[in-house]
Amino acid sequence: MDEKRADAFFHALSDGTRRDILRRVLAGEHSVTALAEQYPMSFAAVQKHVAVLERAGLVTKRRSGRESLASGDVEAVRTVASLLAEFEDVWRGRVAGIDSLLAPDTSADTTSTD
Repeated sequence: MDEKRADAFFHALSDGTRRDILRRVLAGEHSVTALAEQYPMSFAAVQKHVAVLERAGLVTKRRSGRESLASGDVEAVRTVASLLAEFEDVWRGRVAGIDSLLAPDTSADTTSTD
């Protein structure tokens, strides 16, 4: 994944309202108007949040008459999950390295017959 796309994902997901919008549109298509009714902010502010999610590729929009309908892109979410899994693998590798350094040394011969 290129760095610009990763930056766009994490920028979009860095805001609680955007994460909530993403949860809603992953569960089903919503009009931006219906989404705006769920938040104590202006329609324009919700539209901007949806636009950030759309630019990141996490949400797609389509027109239906006068309505703008948003839905979540599951593949994009899987890409984010995959990226986070890579970070987790690095972290787990480091923890395993620390564990091996802290483990008791079992290589010394402790079976003396004296």
